[in-house]
Amino acid sequence: MTSNKESTPFSMSKYHFIFFFLICSLCSNAQEKFTIKGKVIGANDNFPLESATVYLTTAIDSVMLEYTLTDKNGDFIFAAKKQEKPVFLKVTYMGFETHKEVVQEINSNKDFKIISLIESANMLSGVTIITEEPPIRVKNDTIEFKASLFKVRPDSNVETLLKQLPGFEVDSDGKITVNGKEVNQVLVNGKPFFDRDGAMALKNLPADIINKVQVSDYKTKKEEYSKSESTSDNSSINFTIDKDKNKGYFGKILGGYGTDDRYESSFIVNLFNNNRKISLLGSSNNINAPGFSMDEVFDNMGGGRNIRGGSTNNNSKGITKSNLLGLNYSDEWLKGLQASGNYNFSNTETDNLYKSKTINFLPTGNFTTESQSKTSRETTSNKAGVELEYKAIPSIRIFAAPKFSNTKSNNFSESESSSREENGTLKNASNSKSNKQNENNSFGNSINFNKSFEKRARNLSVVINNNNTKSSSNGITKSETNYFSTQTTDSRNQKNNSENTSDSYSAEIEYTEPITDSIRFKIGAEYNYKNSINDNKTFNFNPTDQLYSNLNILQSNYTSSTQSSFAPTAGIRFEKNKFVVDINSSTAIVQYDNHSDYLNQATDLNKKYNLPNLRAQIRYRIDRSKSLTTRYNYSVSLPSSNQLLPVTNLANPLNTIIGNPNLRPNEKHSANINYRNFDFRTRSGYTFYVNSDFYSSEIIASSIYDDSRKATTTYENISGTYSITGGGSWNKSVKQESNLLRYGLSLNTNLSTSKGFTDGVLFDATSAGIRPNIYLNYDYGAFFTVAPSYSFSYNETKYDNYLTKSSSNVVHRLNLQTTSYWPKNWTWGNDFGYTYNSKLSSDFKKDFYLWNTSLSYSFFENNIIAKVKVYDLLNQNQSATRTITATTIRDDENTILKRYAIFSLTYKIQDFSGMKNPPGGKNNRGNRRMSID
Repeated sequence: MTSNKESTPFSMSKYHFIFFFLICSLCSNAQEKFTIKGKVIGANDNFPLESATVYLTTAIDSVMLEYTLTDKNGDFIFAAKKQEKPVFLKVTYMGFETHKEVVQEINSNKDFKIISLIESANMLSGVTIITEEPPIRVKNDTIEFKASLFKVRPDSNVETLLKQLPGFEVDSDGKITVNGKEVNQVLVNGKPFFDRDGAMALKNLPADIINKVQVSDYKTKKEEYSKSESTSDNSSINFTIDKDKNKGYFGKILGGYGTDDRYESSFIVNLFNNNRKISLLGSSNNINAPGFSMDEVFDNMGGGRNIRGGSTNNNSKGITKSNLLGLNYSDEWLKGLQASGNYNFSNTETDNLYKSKTINFLPTGNFTTESQSKTSRETTSNKAGVELEYKAIPSIRIFAAPKFSNTKSNNFSESESSSREENGTLKNASNSKSNKQNENNSFGNSINFNKSFEKRARNLSVVINNNNTKSSSNGITKSETNYFSTQTTDSRNQKNNSENTSDSYSAEIEYTEPITDSIRFKIGAEYNYKNSINDNKTFNFNPTDQLYSNLNILQSNYTSSTQSSFAPTAGIRFEKNKFVVDINSSTAIVQYDNHSDYLNQATDLNKKYNLPNLRAQIRYRIDRSKSLTTRYNYSVSLPSSNQLLPVTNLANPLNTIIGNPNLRPNEKHSANINYRNFDFRTRSGYTFYVNSDFYSSEIIASSIYDDSRKATTTYENISGTYSITGGGSWNKSVKQESNLLRYGLSLNTNLSTSKGFTDGVLFDATSAGIRPNIYLNYDYGAFFTVAPSYSFSYNETKYDNYLTKSSSNVVHRLNLQTTSYWPKNWTWGNDFGYTYNSKLSSDFKKDFYLWNTSLSYSFFENNIIAKVKVYDLLNQNQSATRTITATTIRDDENTILKRYAIFSLTYKIQDFSGMKNPPGGKNNRGNRRMSID
């Protein structure tokens, strides 16, 4: 364990030179600019065209210089650098012919007054026409970016491309937001690339094969097929592959070895043949990288690129050796039948040393529990999934997505703990050693059927889901717990066996009928069935036969739970101009049957419930860049069978758990409001949000401690708790030729209350927190990038009915990322982070630095990369965290990787000779054949 060393937060003055340098760089690149403005209208009706793309290109090779979009009045305005040679002003809009105008030179402000676009004569005939694609285009509810017109370094991946697009933010952990909306689905040519969250695509697809980046609101399959407005607050991204890169193969192979026997190896190979795409990947390492990354600078190094704000991968618990093999496949088997599938094999071994110190609050005083443990876990899993999508006829679509998984694990644990009063009196002490084996098998499937009709918005949807799991475990536990107040000892030498099954099925049918052009009425029904069985048996060691043959009836039990429900549903949607209003309600009629067999006594607990649900949403699209969304949801959920059944759980010698058959359901009201505004013309945007939850009934754990600080826990209902979160963010990007400056700030706040019972006394805790964050990212052409960021968090909890009145915590995080691509073929990356945690106990170090660095050289036509990486250069990394709850303050520390160095070689393979480049080569990528329906 690391000794305590008090220190103060890192001085911000050490980073002032960075901002001074950026300002100087921007000023040195500033050139005389002139204002270009005008108005775009339709020639037939003189109506202003919103979101028309206006851009300047060179007259010789059509290289894009500047671009913007028109506002709701059809107006555009942007700044352009002085041009002494002729350039083109181009205006495009879906369904209209492109306007092209020669501008001999730009040496003064220019007002183009009115630009009238002529409606395309082929718009209604479905004729394919030759057109030039603009850098950005709005198509209904989709924003489309032409990838080749946003320049990135050679060999850049898709993540680097996204960072060049206006409105996009990509955190170092891979989380993407677009115009303030988090992206929860990433597709390649409309299909998942290993996973729908996009982590694999971001790191492993080269940017130069991408033709377009399409962004839209995320839709469920039911919403997509019925052509309904999205009700989600997330976005979806689809990458389309360039036609001349859609037939061939590409990939890379990496191997590396370093100090302390650290190693990493990985490969990915992609074979594309038009609709058929096959990808194979694998990795093996012992540097805490259980997934597949291959970052451009740090490869698979865990924590190599620190999360913005300076987080240093503290969520990892222990040191993990991992092996991974994956296969992804997609194709069009028959006309109208799209298929995709994936398979993943993984094996991980994790070793960890854990230490914690917990202050437990009681009405009469506090006591402290200290514990430490040594754990080892090996897990092997096989997972496979298939997606089939069939368009039988234009009006019928069917989608099925079965998934399978098998997971096996072996676990070893050796631990000890003790609890003391504030005066130092020892109350209890325990030690334990266990070996346990687990196996879990699951199968799930989702089937969507959709039938559309000739009448617009008339629709029939059927959704069927199932999820079936079966798990088993067996293990041996040896423990001894001493209670000093009563001078008693609990000694155990036991074998534990458990068999658990869980099956759930649901079927939903919904019919939508348009009443008017603006109003749609929905009716439907939903049926749900859930069944679970838990059979736990504990056997004591028998010294006579040296076997675990004595059944311990106190620690053995059998429980089963069945829920069946039927819920008629109804809803109405109103769409008019810029408003979309959705109101949906249902009432589930539930039969809830629970059974237990404990101490040879059967207990049946059967109840009926009527559970109402109400959802309402109002979305107001002020214009293309602004939207306001409000939501309300009222829901009622049932307690679990473990919370209800009066079965005594004696598995933990220090905490006995008993269910409460008189529990009422959880009853929650949720409301939120969200405002977003991103202006592509100024490349800036902001968002504000407020989310709130209020429980009129909530199930909580209630504990009573005896004199030895052994707990007996049951469950109770309380009311009046709430949680409110709010905040906002603002970001802007400034582009000057090949240089890009992105900066932004955010603020998040929270306020919540917790209630419960400790030793029979009702406690009330109020928690508040604030988390500001600021960041900056500057790309100086293809030479270097620099990205400083700083975040601060303050949390305070105030208590009633405890001797402790309040507790607070302050965390500072500072991070600096730099990457240099000069001189040619050399790449030098650095990640420097500093973390300070004010309230860690004296047993834990409060602050530390984490500096990772990487230096690489590419040769053999940039197909081979030699790289040296050093993790935790200063050898200060640690994993100490503090968690504050309504009843405890806990400090944790886990084993974490310390300083090591690795030398690696990467070999890139790529061949797209299966399809010839179009006339004009890469310089002509901006011209494509586009079909207009």
